[in-house]
Amino acid sequence: MDVSGIIDEVGPGVDVKIGTPVCALVNGGGYAESCIAPAAQCMPIPRGLNFIEGASLPEVFFTAWNNLMWLARLEEGEALLIHGGTSGVGMAGIQIARQLRRAVVFATASSQEKRRVCLAIGAKAAVDYKGSWDEEIRALTEGAGIDVILDGQAGPNTQRQLDLLKADGRLVFIASHDGETAEVNIRSLVRRRLTITGSTLRPRPAEYKGQLASELVAQVWPLIEDGRIRTHIHQAVPFHQVKDAHAILDENHQIGKVVLVVDQAIAMTVPEPHQPL
Repeated sequence: MDVSGIIDEVGPGVDVKIGTPVCALVNGGGYAESCIAPAAQCMPIPRGLNFIEGASLPEVFFTAWNNLMWLARLEEGEALLIHGGTSGVGMAGIQIARQLRRAVVFATASSQEKRRVCLAIGAKAAVDYKGSWDEEIRALTEGAGIDVILDGQAGPNTQRQLDLLKADGRLVFIASHDGETAEVNIRSLVRRRLTITGSTLRPRPAEYKGQLASELVAQVWPLIEDGRIRTHIHQAVPFHQVKDAHAILDENHQIGKVVLVVDQAIAMTVPEPHQPL
């Protein structure tokens, strides 16, 4: 669902010039030499980034922005916990929260190297999610707890997360890798006014994703261009070695994004700046 490249054709009524370099969130079909993208979901590649870096941006920043800024309503200076801090979404979320909300960010990750990366991009602390992460975070906040949690695991850990939230806290799910169901204490949820929500972007209409794209270009792209927010490419893999790319993901050692390179000749080039789409 992530692509970058050069506009080759446009549909009726689309006011984007052929030859414009863009990155885009698509609805599928990105594993191809050519791909159709709704115009509203196309964005200029931030100045100074090449096509590989551009391809690493859309899905993770759309997801982080949608869940943290729109659904969780992250406020200035709040405490945020992001599980999987060195996933693409995790890294985008840590940086957005720090740069735009001055949030106090905590993260979980599976290795010392990954936890060091979380700290380097703005997390106050990072802990091992295979241990007593909730007790560690509770201690790090001196018992105060967390305002917002972003999680992709769900399942049996759901109540542990709710117990970690402050009153009026928000738990946002982007997946349910540890289980689709959970038993939770509804009385505690009601008493402390907690919110549980979640989202998937793929079925959303282009108009919704277009609003996300506009906010990203206006508020996040300038921070990427001046270096305050960075994308991290774990590895760029030739398109014909797609099986190897998936093996990297299956091993779960990656930090950031794995990008498939269709055209090596242009992948590393930095496109000339274009007018806003």
